[in-house]
Amino acid sequence: MKKLLVYLSHYKKESILGPLFKLLEASFELLVPLVMAAVIDKGIAGRDMGYVVRMCLVMVGLGVVGLICSVTAQYFAAKAAVGFATGVRHALFSHIQSLSYTEMDTLGTSTMITRMTSDVNQVQSGVNMTLRLFLRSPFIVFGAMGMAFTINGKAAMIFVVTIPLLSVVVFGIMLATMPLYKKVQANLDKVLGSTRENLTGVRVLRAFNKEEEERKRFSERNESLTRIQVFAGRISALMNPMTYVIINGAVVALIWTGAIQVDGGIITQGEVVALVNYMSQILVELIKLANLIITITKALACASRISAVLETEPSMTSPSEEGWTEDGTGSRGTVEFSHVSLAYRHAGANSLTDIDFRAERGQTIGIIGGTGSGKTSLVNLIPRFYDATEGQILVDGRDVKEYPLHVLRDKIGVVPQKAVLFKGTIRDNLRWGKENAGEEEMWEALELSQAKEFVEKKENGLDTMVNQGGRNLSGGQRQRLTIARALVKKPEILILDDSASALDFATDAKLRAAIRGMKEKLTVFIVSQRASSIQYADQIIVLDDGEVAGIGTHEELLANCPVYQEIYYSQFPKEDA
Repeated sequence: MKKLLVYLSHYKKESILGPLFKLLEASFELLVPLVMAAVIDKGIAGRDMGYVVRMCLVMVGLGVVGLICSVTAQYFAAKAAVGFATGVRHALFSHIQSLSYTEMDTLGTSTMITRMTSDVNQVQSGVNMTLRLFLRSPFIVFGAMGMAFTINGKAAMIFVVTIPLLSVVVFGIMLATMPLYKKVQANLDKVLGSTRENLTGVRVLRAFNKEEEERKRFSERNESLTRIQVFAGRISALMNPMTYVIINGAVVALIWTGAIQVDGGIITQGEVVALVNYMSQILVELIKLANLIITITKALACASRISAVLETEPSMTSPSEEGWTEDGTGSRGTVEFSHVSLAYRHAGANSLTDIDFRAERGQTIGIIGGTGSGKTSLVNLIPRFYDATEGQILVDGRDVKEYPLHVLRDKIGVVPQKAVLFKGTIRDNLRWGKENAGEEEMWEALELSQAKEFVEKKENGLDTMVNQGGRNLSGGQRQRLTIARALVKKPEILILDDSASALDFATDAKLRAAIRGMKEKLTVFIVSQRASSIQYADQIIVLDDGEVAGIGTHEELLANCPVYQEIYYSQFPKEDA
């Protein structure tokens, strides 16, 4: 929680004024029993109705002033809590954006969504309640005890015994529930993860008739969450009955003692009523404090989970852009892998082993291999989505680790395996590639990606709305738009990671021919399962279980590489070849 308190530093004034006004409200509240005692002892006992009316007006005045203080305190507390939560949410989102793919894979999407939504909201509620009640409740409890001593020392000793007993109950329950609420949030992560998987994969679920199985799986996780919440709730529920038993026992002792002292003329009836009122105030405030502690317990559990994400250091560091200059020693657009190996975190073995090749500017490099052979892993190392565990990757003659990430990725256009589009217009999506791209540049990119034809047929052209994830477009249309998005930035290096799998052979061939004919002479990496997509590449890298099984042209590999032969002849009969 200490790490998060820095985001409250911008609201120092509100954090001071909120509790201060609450203490003012509490001070006026502590005066009410004394006024009530005066009404009974002087007004009612002396049959002085004028005095009773005056004292009643004083009580109304105290109530109105208390209400104003309470509303003011609530305003400042809410402003500080909402501002604090906004700062935490911004910091969390910014930090998540700085994490590499390695940390993103480890933490998981559903976990990070929970941290930014449910957890931040719980912490916000905790801060709000703390600013409002954390000082007020103890102030009322000890203030009431102090006021009781001013009335009668013997009766006040009941307060001295009661308050520690209540504190033991309250803090004991707090210590018991804190670890349980951590488990509640962990189980909530699982439920959210299951929900996210079901919503994003709903088409697959229905295609395989897995709805019933997924309902059962969701039900199991939901019931597990329910069980731990009910168990935590039962322990928390002990708070009210136990505190009521102690308080009511104290009230009985107070009335017993007060009655004896009134009978002996030591204290007045009004003072006994005031003592009972102070005991009632303590009861109310301790119940508030108990609920506050439960809220704080939840907030602390959530805060520690948020802090855990904020304390996750990116495994990938980016050099500063200040003073950065291209040294010009290497040819632009070149990519070189020098004995590169990659092992994912917590993986038992290397995903890539001893990859060694060089791609010159303007060359097309085809990458082919069986499923899980490491094709995507290889191209993900070029824009430094992951860092190689061994060896060196050079872009334009410099190690990718020397580049500021922004500079390196500006050189590279990436079309990922899964075509992802964002809600907005086609124009908005293309401008992800180049923020200030003009209309002519967009149409040129669409023409190169073979998307111009279908965009022109849309009634609104570039201003056609795209649903989240491109759900209103076909798979081939989505892929062509993601390729156009990468081409609009005119990168030096273009990575097509199996990004034409939904295109027919003719469109795929036209796309490759259009990219090859660009005057910018891009260095192109084509990852594909289709031998036809990469057979005209300048170099073809054949991967088998993370190792290079062969490098060369189509003809060379067909003559010398058994793995390539197996892939090729599985797609083209030997007679046709």
